[in-house]
Amino acid sequence: CLVCSRRFTTYEHIEEIPITIVKKDGRREVFNRDKVRQGMNKACEKRNISVNIIEEYIDELERDLKETGEKEIPAREIGHRIMKKLHEIDDVAYVRFASVYREFKDVNDFMSELKSLLSKQE
Repeated sequence: CLVCSRRFTTYEHIEEIPITIVKKDGRREVFNRDKVRQGMNKACEKRNISVNIIEEYIDELERDLKETGEKEIPAREIGHRIMKKLHEIDDVAYVRFASVYREFKDVNDFMSELKSLLSKQE
């Protein structure tokens, strides 16, 4: 300081604004990567999918969400992104996740999704 001749240091840090997720019913909550991990792990249970692949994707997802610059993101967008990734990784994990995310009401919904998946593969 030029006035008192004392030395001091300042530190700068990035102030991160948390990502807010807007749920279907309008509720808002802070993005929680643990919830994403739990959902993906459940969908990938007993499948030959590395935990590293899931973690890398969650890192990528969180980074992409922050880069949008949006403070609020609809939950359906995150669900859609996760479904797209699971579709690339493993069809069974994709269908498992879709059944919860899209709230399949009965076997017909499930069969419709499977038929759609099979027609895309052909």
